[in-house]
Amino acid sequence: MTRIIALALAVTIGGIAQASGYEKVDPAQAEEIKAMLTKQGYDVRRIKAEDGLYEAYAMKDGERFEIYLNDNIEIVRTKMDD
Repeated sequence: MTRIIALALAVTIGGIAQASGYEKVDPAQAEEIKAMLTKQGYDVRRIKAEDGLYEAYAMKDGERFEIYLNDNIEIVRTKMDD
């Protein structure tokens, strides 16, 4: 019975992670993104990848920002987070 429950949990958790659409960010790329944005005055809080773009969540001048970057680590869009 314990094996069945463990298997059901593993399948459920794996499905949730897959359904979220998030991709793993290479630590070297995350560090490059963080360094670039820090140079621009941002305090980077989190970096993730989704739908082919990197998404950096950062603070600057007391405001929250979502910064979207392409594979070449170029900013393609910035929006203030409410």
